[in-house]
Amino acid sequence: MPNPLIARDRWTTDDFASLSWHDTTIHAFKLVDQNPELGTSDLELDIDVLLEWRKRDDGTFDFVVAPATLRFHQVFGLRFSIDFVAVSGAVTGFQIEGIERARVPDAPASDESSHWRLPIIWPSGVLEFQSPGFTQWLTGAPVVSQSQSLPR
Repeated sequence: MPNPLIARDRWTTDDFASLSWHDTTIHAFKLVDQNPELGTSDLELDIDVLLEWRKRDDGTFDFVVAPATLRFHQVFGLRFSIDFVAVSGAVTGFQIEGIERARVPDAPASDESSHWRLPIIWPSGVLEFQSPGFTQWLTGAPVVSQSQSLPR
């Protein structure tokens, strides 16, 4: 599936409807820019972003993959659950199904925060929180790969 945004190297919340994180691998996460007064931190995810899925003549796929940072700003209400035990899996990067965004229930109209949900499809779990938005940028050059994940 060609992605019209492939020529770019930076995206923001305004691009959300045009982006997809299906099968995105998260290699690391950390909290940065902590603000004790507001009780928030930015949540930074080290990801492999799939810029394009290329179907080959034999029916298999190649992927245009690039390392990237996905940073959600002023995160609060963070809930994180991941279960490697249930699948007897090695503790490695994990894949998300995508990113879901919803209006925060009962929030005042002036509140710019959204509820974000990242279902983890391997192994299993979920990452969810509230945040006004995100910035995503490439941290390396895109490469064509038969894998959806780059070696770290």
